[in-house]
Amino acid sequence: MKRILLFVATNLAVVLVLSITASLLGVNKFLTSNGLNLGMLLVFAALMGFGGSFISLLMSKTIAKWSTGAKVIENPANSTERWLMNTVAAQAQKAGIAMPEVAIYQGEPNAFATGASKNSSLVAVSTGLLESMTEQEVEAVLAHEVAHIANGDMVTLTLIQGVVNTFVIFLARVVGYLVDQALRKNDEESAGPGIGYMVTVVVCEILFGILASIIVMYFSRQREYRADRGAARILGTPRPMIAALQRLGGVAQGPLPKNMVASGIAGGAGLMSLFSSHPPLEQRIAALQQG
Repeated sequence: MKRILLFVATNLAVVLVLSITASLLGVNKFLTSNGLNLGMLLVFAALMGFGGSFISLLMSKTIAKWSTGAKVIENPANSTERWLMNTVAAQAQKAGIAMPEVAIYQGEPNAFATGASKNSSLVAVSTGLLESMTEQEVEAVLAHEVAHIANGDMVTLTLIQGVVNTFVIFLARVVGYLVDQALRKNDEESAGPGIGYMVTVVVCEILFGILASIIVMYFSRQREYRADRGAARILGTPRPMIAALQRLGGVAQGPLPKNMVASGIAGGAGLMSLFSSHPPLEQRIAALQQG
């Protein structure tokens, strides 16, 4: 419940901030007496689309800690924490990035990386993963997450999400305007958008949003293959990563909060493969075996 409330509250806050910004800039006045101002609508759509994505990116580390209860290791309290810090430090150096924050959270086997840039990132692993995997397998999982950071995957996915969000918002309102005009062609006295506009926008945002998620999830799956290969390069061999994926296939993988699913080592498979943030483990293993 805490995770759901946090997710809802965060999104409402983002929408509120962007709505106020759009109002102050005047770009929310794209419906005029002369019709639809496409230029202003595009600016509005870009503000809402990219703005939401980048605010989420900037807040990603904080939200990740809150939503998972991850505790950042400041001063290692035991041998496990010292090993985690030393391992991530060595891998970050090999990958050419700044040392990420390292955290542990309570939960079933999973791990994730997040952060606004390569030099301001977080790698977190669950207690379940530490308990169910060998040291070599955990090292491979950490290398996978470090590879995500080195590849700039968080920023890349944010840009893709921003682009598709912009088109969803833009096209939904264009279609809404056209439908509204068609329904009200004999009612010239009415001013402003009618019910046809509002209903069509909502329906189109849902439908276009579904199509957009397919695009975003495709790129998310591709970055998993890249991170697997990146882990193999960091470790000098793909064998530990293959072993880690095989181990994940034999244990119950812990769910992450909705806003963190695409960042995990083992995301939840969608109802259909097109909507899954991660490829099947068997395909990832096969890709590593093929080199």
